[in-house]
Amino acid sequence: MSTTRRAVLLGTAGLAAAVAIPGVQYARWSMKDFTRDGYDPGLPPAPEGEVAWTNWSGIQQSTPKQIAVPASEADLANALAEARRVRPVGSGHSFTGLVPSEHMIVDASRFSGLISADAATGTATIGAGTRIRQAARELDGAGLALQNLPDVDVQTLAGSFSTSTHGTGRTLQPLHAHIEGFRIMLADGTARDVSAASDPDLFMAGRVSLGALGVITQYTLNCVPTYNLKRRVWVEKLDTLLDQVMDLSQQHRNFEFYYFPFTGYAAGISHDIFEGEVTGRVPDEDEDTLAGLKQLRDVFGWSTWLRERIAAGSLPKGLIEESSDAYWKLLATARPTKFNEMEYHIPLENGLTCLREIIAALESRNDTFFPMEIRITAPDDAWLSPFNDGPRMSIATHAAVDEPYDYFFSALEPIHRAHGGRPHWGKLHSLGKEELISLYPDFQNFLDLRASLDPEGKFLNPHLAHLFGVDFDA
Repeated sequence: MSTTRRAVLLGTAGLAAAVAIPGVQYARWSMKDFTRDGYDPGLPPAPEGEVAWTNWSGIQQSTPKQIAVPASEADLANALAEARRVRPVGSGHSFTGLVPSEHMIVDASRFSGLISADAATGTATIGAGTRIRQAARELDGAGLALQNLPDVDVQTLAGSFSTSTHGTGRTLQPLHAHIEGFRIMLADGTARDVSAASDPDLFMAGRVSLGALGVITQYTLNCVPTYNLKRRVWVEKLDTLLDQVMDLSQQHRNFEFYYFPFTGYAAGISHDIFEGEVTGRVPDEDEDTLAGLKQLRDVFGWSTWLRERIAAGSLPKGLIEESSDAYWKLLATARPTKFNEMEYHIPLENGLTCLREIIAALESRNDTFFPMEIRITAPDDAWLSPFNDGPRMSIATHAAVDEPYDYFFSALEPIHRAHGGRPHWGKLHSLGKEELISLYPDFQNFLDLRASLDPEGKFLNPHLAHLFGVDFDA
């Protein structure tokens, strides 16, 4: 079943003609320019002999002397030998400065595809540059599946694992927790096969490596037999959903929800194992919902009361989507609309208190409209995994790609930190070594291992030097 969420937009237009709008307030708001200063969707100008690079959202840019795309380990070793500094890149979906380099960026996308699969043991070896959707599709053909997925499927395995990208599920660990082993090329050009048995410290550090230990070329993963899911999406009042969050996260294999700012309503999404003939996923209306929320902000952002009233009258309520399909067709999408994002992982016992404070802070600004995403993830034991001390609630806030996001740092990040939050490594945060050491018991172990593997700092850039508290000369 599906009910169009464009109703938000249509409801806005209808009520606009029906209500008496204070002329001065409306005129002042309608002239507001929401574009942030300095926004430029283009590539940075590259001096002669350099090339331009930008991340997905455009806020991270650099002009390296080369973007290498090696086709073999020999090519990769030669590239590493030639460059003073190297940063590996996946799909460029990280919002932090993990990738920018003025020397060399290595794109590992040619280390791609399913290398081997063993349905009997449930293990598969896959190129590290494989996109998540491709990995899931090829594993499906071998009768195997990833145990969980993030909500964006165009990221590479290396990029996802190295930043502790996660999905949602009270009993489901982040993606990197299912790494059985990996092959990594170190700064000296040697390749090493790593497992918990062969090299326990590098295994504990390398599953969430930030790309700081070397270039990973392939992973061996612990998989499960392929499976189908039943997806349900429903809209209800935020307060009602907040009262049910903990129970819903225990009742469903995957549970998450989105809050629509200034509406008082949220959309719950559950996925559960489904056996039977699948219906196929119904057409996605997320982009329509987003467009409607933006229009609501653009026209009625000057009045919180009116904005909430319109949303209450026009948002669909109750069950709005029910479908079944292969897990990889339901859990993740490409997310076509660009944005910038901050996500912190909060100890589960503090999650709801933190979330309420974040919502209040977000709604202190009438110009926000982008939905918030809330998920819960089970713990694992990687040294730099944000989830290595217990289950956490992940609270993600977004801003349209061309709009300000400075309030992420000034208004939201202090709340996250006050509740024991750890930042997503690939999403916006301001933390450095001093703060990270206090958050991660094994952070110093990671720093010591990195320094021993890469004493010349080949894999450093300014962002990593800030995280690690080391000097950096370009």
